[in-house]
Amino acid sequence: MENKMFCYQCQETAGCKGCTISGVCGKKPEVARMQDLLVYVTKGLSCVTTRMREEGISVEKDVNHMVTRNLFITITNANFDREAICKAVEETLAVKQDLLGKLENKEGLPEAAFWNGAADSFDAKAAEVGVLSTKDEDIRSLRELITYGLKGLSAYSKHANALLQDNEEVDAFIQKALAKTLDDSLGVNDLVSLTLETGKYGVDGMALLDKANTEAYGNPEVTQVDIGVRKNPGILISGHDLRDLEMLLEQTKGTGVDVYTHSEMLPAHYYPAFKKYPHFAGNYGDAWWKQKEEFEKFNGPILMTTNCVVPPAESYKDRLWTTGAAGFPGCRHIDGAYGETKDFSEIIAQAKTCPAPTEIETGTITGGFAHEQVFALADKVVDAVKTGAIRKFVVMAGCDGRHKTREYYTEFAKRLPKDVVILTAGCAKYKYNKLDLGDIGGIPRVLDAGQCNDSYSLALIALKLKEIFQLDDINDLPIAFNIAWYEQKAVIVLLALLYLGVKNIHLGPTLPAFLSPNVAKVLVDNFGIAGIGTVDDDLKLFFGDEA
Repeated sequence: MENKMFCYQCQETAGCKGCTISGVCGKKPEVARMQDLLVYVTKGLSCVTTRMREEGISVEKDVNHMVTRNLFITITNANFDREAICKAVEETLAVKQDLLGKLENKEGLPEAAFWNGAADSFDAKAAEVGVLSTKDEDIRSLRELITYGLKGLSAYSKHANALLQDNEEVDAFIQKALAKTLDDSLGVNDLVSLTLETGKYGVDGMALLDKANTEAYGNPEVTQVDIGVRKNPGILISGHDLRDLEMLLEQTKGTGVDVYTHSEMLPAHYYPAFKKYPHFAGNYGDAWWKQKEEFEKFNGPILMTTNCVVPPAESYKDRLWTTGAAGFPGCRHIDGAYGETKDFSEIIAQAKTCPAPTEIETGTITGGFAHEQVFALADKVVDAVKTGAIRKFVVMAGCDGRHKTREYYTEFAKRLPKDVVILTAGCAKYKYNKLDLGDIGGIPRVLDAGQCNDSYSLALIALKLKEIFQLDDINDLPIAFNIAWYEQKAVIVLLALLYLGVKNIHLGPTLPAFLSPNVAKVLVDNFGIAGIGTVDDDLKLFFGDEA
C-alpha cells in the first residue's frame, strides 16, 4: 500500500490545499485511510437505515448512536488509534449486514450498502473510497462540506445522547444526508439545498444539546473562574463532554484530588450544578494547541473526553487518558456505554501519586453569558444600545489554532473601539479572554457564552435582539460576524447561521480548502461570505472611519 493520504477537512491543512504525506494534526496516512473507510461504511449503513425508514421499519437508538460516534471519531484531532478505528469499521459492517437482511427492497442501494469487507483488505478499499474518489471538483466540494457539517452535528448529538437526550429527526436526517452524498444523480443545485438543510438540523442539534445541558446542570450564570493552582494533586479534564466531567467530579469527592478544566471544558464552571464540588479547582492553561507545554507542567493525569488531542510527548504520554470518541495509541482508554457510569478509579489512583500542578498564571476569567443570562440583562443591554453606549457587537466565536495568522484576532480585539462588545463561544476566546478590555456600564466587553456548541446561545441572543428592536431582518442588527474556524464543529455552526439568514460572515484565518472556486462563489454571491483582511482594513470595514 502506497503511503499516501488526502485530507483537507481542517483549517491548518497543508498549504491550504490538503495533507498528502502526513496530517498537520499529527494523523498518519494509515490512520487517515481507516478514517476514510469508517466514513464510507457509515454512509453505507446510513443508506440501509434510510431505506428501512422508508419501508416503515424503526431504527434502534444504538444504531443512531453508532453513526454519530463513527463520525465523531473522524473529526480532526479526535482519534489517532488505527486499531480502535478498525474495530469501529468491523462493528459497523456487522450491524449493517444484519439490518440489510431486514429490507424487502434492496434495489438501487449503492455499493457501500453491500460491501462487507470480505473480498478486500481495509487499506485497499480505503484507497478507493477517500475524498478524491469523487472526480467532479464542485460535487466533491459540496459532498465534503455536507459531510463535515454532519460530523460537527454528530459531535453535538453525541454529547446530548450522553445525557440520555435524543432527537430521532436529527438522527434520521444525518443518515439520509450521508446517503445522499453517495447519490450520483444529485447535481450542484441539489447539494446546495442539502447544505442549507444541514444547517437547519444543525440548529435543531444545538438546541437538543442546550436542552440536555441546561436540564442536567442548570442555566449558565456569570462566574469568575480561578486560573491559578492549589496544593493538592489534580486531574486535568479537556474536551467537551460535561457528563464525563460530572462522573469524574463525583468519583473524586473526598479523595484529596482536585479537578481542573482545560480549553473547551472551561465553560463547565458556569453551570450551577458543578459549583457544589469544592474540589472543582479552576481552569488550567489555554486553548488546545498549547497542550504539549501545559500538560507537561500540570504534573498529574489528563483526561481527553473528545477531540482536540495533540499527539503527546513521551514525557507525559503515560499520564494522558482518553474516553468516548477520543483515542491515541499507547494511551489508556476508559470505556463506557451511553447511560453507564464510567470507572475513573485508575486515573484517580494515578493522580494521587503525582505532584500538584505547577502554577503557570494567576487571576480569574469571567464567563457564563449564555442566552438566559444575557436575557436577564436584556434591559441593560438594550438601553446601552439605544443610548449609544454600545455601538455594535462583534461575534468572534469559533476555534483557536497554532497558525501564526491567528494573532490577527488578538490584535483585532485589542484595537476594537471602546463602545464595541465581543460575543464569543468556543476556544477562539483564548485569543483575547485574558486581556483587560474593561466594561461598558457594567457590561463586560467580552461576553463568553461557552463552548463551540454554545454558539446556539449567540444565535438566540441575536434573534431576541431582533425581536426587541422590532426588526424584519436579523442582518439589520448592530452585529458583525468575524469568526475563526478550525474543524468540523465550526462548519456546522456556520451552516446553522446561514440557515438562520445571517449574511456577511467573515471567516478566517483562511477560507476552507474544501471549497472549490465555484462553491465559494455561491457562498459569496448568496450569503456574502468573505475572508479576513488586515486588522486595519477590517476595523474600517466593520466600524467605518471611527474605528
